[in-house]
Amino acid sequence: MTATDTARPAAPPHAAPARRISINPRQSGIYVAFALIVVLFEVLTGGALLEPQNISNIIVQNSYVLILAVGMILVIISGHIDLSAGSVVAMTGAVSAVLMVNLHVPWPIAVLVTLVTGAVIGAWQGYWVAYFGIPAFIVTLAGMLAFRALTLTVLGNQGIGPFPDAIRTLSNGFTDGYLGNIGLGPLGGADLTSLLAGVVAVAAIAVTQQRKRSAQLGYGQEVDPYPVFVAKVAGAAILVLAVVVQLARFKNLPWVLILLAVLVVGYSLVAGRSVFGRHVYAVGGNLQAATLSGVKVKSVTFWIFVNMGVLAALAGIIFAGRLNQAGPTAGVNFELDAIAAAFIGGAAVQGGVGKVVGAITGGLIMAVINNGMSLIGAPSERVMLVKGIVLLAAVAYDIWTKRRGTV
Repeated sequence: MTATDTARPAAPPHAAPARRISINPRQSGIYVAFALIVVLFEVLTGGALLEPQNISNIIVQNSYVLILAVGMILVIISGHIDLSAGSVVAMTGAVSAVLMVNLHVPWPIAVLVTLVTGAVIGAWQGYWVAYFGIPAFIVTLAGMLAFRALTLTVLGNQGIGPFPDAIRTLSNGFTDGYLGNIGLGPLGGADLTSLLAGVVAVAAIAVTQQRKRSAQLGYGQEVDPYPVFVAKVAGAAILVLAVVVQLARFKNLPWVLILLAVLVVGYSLVAGRSVFGRHVYAVGGNLQAATLSGVKVKSVTFWIFVNMGVLAALAGIIFAGRLNQAGPTAGVNFELDAIAAAFIGGAAVQGGVGKVVGAITGGLIMAVINNGMSLIGAPSERVMLVKGIVLLAAVAYDIWTKRRGTV
């Protein structure tokens, strides 16, 4: 050992590498696009898009598609697809209607039985995909036809309703379908309970992101400079508070938004921090490598479809409660909206890539397009055209950024 060696200071054991300020276009592009779409329609509608009541309508009217998107993103990350989600929504909505309306089963028990029915449907499809080896496209295509037929068998050509008040409260934007009821005059009658919920959400975001950054520093991973980190957290906090304030000014937070928030947080933790979530990404990213690594691929696939069935059943209950009846045409094209939300939100066609928050953002993009074009009086065919172009552009952008990264 030389004198130079002894004089050289030892590097800190957990020093994080320096990281230049950079933007990942593949990850951040969806959020930039969402912001631009919102600004565009805010201008085109003369400010009507971001009115408090309209924001509430966007959330309530699209809640069931957003719930489906949460389950669909996991299916797509694992490298599969589910074409039966809309038919399962109709089927489970019919089951809940028969239980609550025809058989007068108490609504908590009826909801539980309906969710179990969704789990059984998911298990049925998951078995054929995971253990029998039939491609998910074929299994769920068969399910789309079979469960629609069962719905028509149960309901015939008529709907069943009305639903109990508790279900309608969860599903709709009526006065009793909102959280809290304490007005603050200085903020235009804004609801205090909703504002406090927004403050709690912002605090949770700040604490979670700080803990994540500390963990990355502890492992010596690259992190953003602290001013950039603070700016990102502040941006998210401002966005959350702006939406909450607008909702609080209208009435307050819809219960279905609380449900969505719980689902998004819970499934984000499962996907990003649990062993099962890592296995889902591994299966979709490289099936052979996941198998050789000891991942129980069949079990992971099976439970992904069980989860999809449960969330479809939840969406079925909410959709039927919103309409106040279960109808034979419920859920038509819902699976396409959920798939589009996942791909627009950054999921890769080949699997292995995607985030729950991204799927929700993709769903909100579709919702804003629907709502905004409705406000400006655009015909339905033009709405479908724009949604198709947006979906194609999102997938093309994903493939372009992937190719650019490999050059």
